[in-house]
Amino acid sequence: MDKLTITKTIIALETAALDAWHNGNPSPYLELYSNDFTYFDPAHERRLDGWDKIKRFYKSMRGKVKMDKFEIINPNVQSTDTMAVLTYNLHSYSGETLWKENCTEVYRLEEDNEWKIIHSHWSLTKPSIN
Repeated sequence: MDKLTITKTIIALETAALDAWHNGNPSPYLELYSNDFTYFDPAHERRLDGWDKIKRFYKSMRGKVKMDKFEIINPNVQSTDTMAVLTYNLHSYSGETLWKENCTEVYRLEEDNEWKIIHSHWSLTKPSIN
């Protein structure tokens, strides 16, 4: 698979998962996560290890996230044939409120020829003053 195809594939997977997430549905992300998935999130002091832990965390958030729109800013995919690192800034809007986050997703091409996220790292950017 060439780098352009990998880039388009990874960004499309991420965009679809974010679209569902911003409508309260974490399932597309859960489907993207590998069994050995690890996760850093500003809401947690420590890394979450394993698919089961993230599933429990997302269960508590199902239906609670609702954003009007989002923008993936400056996405970059660095890849090999079997690994890809996606980095971007995310702007999420709810009415007049804007959330700014940084994201790093590490994807691995699995044996079934599907890209899965093996690690996700989210952090808050400097909040905007409205």
